[in-house]
Amino acid sequence: MKRKIVIIIVLGLLILLGWRFIRPMNIFVVDNKFAWPVDTTQTPSILQTLSAKECGACHEDFYQEWRTAMHSQAWTDPYFQTDWRFDGQQHVCRLCHTPLDRQQPHKVLGYEDKSGWNPILEDNPDFDPGLQHEGVTCAACHYRDGKIVGVMGNTDAPHAVKKLTDANQVCLRCHVVKGERWDTFYRFPPCGTVAEIEASRGNKAPQAGKTSRGKSGEVKVNNLASLGCVECHMPLTQRPLVKGGKPRQVRRHLWRGGHDPAMVKKALTIELKEVTGRNSNQRVFFLTLVNTGAAHYVPTGTPDRHLTVRFRVLDSKGKVLEQQQHKLIRKVLWRPFIVDLWDTRLPRWKPRSYQFKVSNNAGAAIVEAIVRYHLLDEKRRKRIAYQNKEPISYEVYRKKISLDEIPQGAGL
Repeated sequence: MKRKIVIIIVLGLLILLGWRFIRPMNIFVVDNKFAWPVDTTQTPSILQTLSAKECGACHEDFYQEWRTAMHSQAWTDPYFQTDWRFDGQQHVCRLCHTPLDRQQPHKVLGYEDKSGWNPILEDNPDFDPGLQHEGVTCAACHYRDGKIVGVMGNTDAPHAVKKLTDANQVCLRCHVVKGERWDTFYRFPPCGTVAEIEASRGNKAPQAGKTSRGKSGEVKVNNLASLGCVECHMPLTQRPLVKGGKPRQVRRHLWRGGHDPAMVKKALTIELKEVTGRNSNQRVFFLTLVNTGAAHYVPTGTPDRHLTVRFRVLDSKGKVLEQQQHKLIRKVLWRPFIVDLWDTRLPRWKPRSYQFKVSNNAGAAIVEAIVRYHLLDEKRRKRIAYQNKEPISYEVYRKKISLDEIPQGAGL
């Protein structure tokens, strides 16, 4: 009898594990704040379509900036579309990539499960395909509960504007995702940018000559209204709010991030330096990277994003004699259970140093360090069959040191 019970238990566990390997990949809890599209049934009469073009008739500069931003491509971006189809076209993805109810072909009537991954849907008679293609359009941030919202507030405008107490609140609907599930063991929830900011609040600028490795831990997100998202990703400028208006201090609608090399370079301080070694037959180099410009980790967002550090020894003609490479990446085990394995990305103010030793071999003339930012892992690109027309990585740092130069000091 006991043997039968053991066999039944073992078979049950095997069936569970087998299911965990083929089940739909539900990686977070669909929080109530974005379980439902933004309701646009009370739109002010002056606004006919909620299209960004309609807003741009008065707010032209803002509209032109939005057109260059990834927000405007949230639905049409080729990588998103490929990845979304590969993962079964989950409805939950629509809720952030096309947040307005008019942007979605179906109405959400409710959910069959507590995690919010199995919606009850019906056809949406108000679906606007053109508006859908605008992705995170103006109304996604500036329309709430029948009112246009903004940081200034204005009752004299053609449409009344309700004043926001803090502009960062707008970001939270899509940029805070909960990961509390029985089968998940995250240090940070998926795309845990806000949790990373909270975890880094106590970090301080390092003292000269010291290095350390940052460790990520379980984080409880608290002070959501003062994250600094807007201050960093929407820089201030002086211009009229509307055509012909009085110039004033406003924020640019750019939201530059990982797709923008200049933004990533701005976040990093990188130094390649030679130190005096004990072995006269070797020369020792250190490359130190510090996240000095981003409150969150670098990279942040999807775990596919990562940095690579590559050291190379070249001869006088540029031929590579030897090299080594390191990855700064968040590694997650997705099946059968979701487990954060390790995280070597850069928290704010936590220097990361890599050592490279060069033997005094004949022919070695130059040591070179290269740092690249990767938007997507190459294995993932092949797996989902993403045929990218634009590069999925770019260079953020490159420096060469001639081996004829005298070492620069005695240590870091």
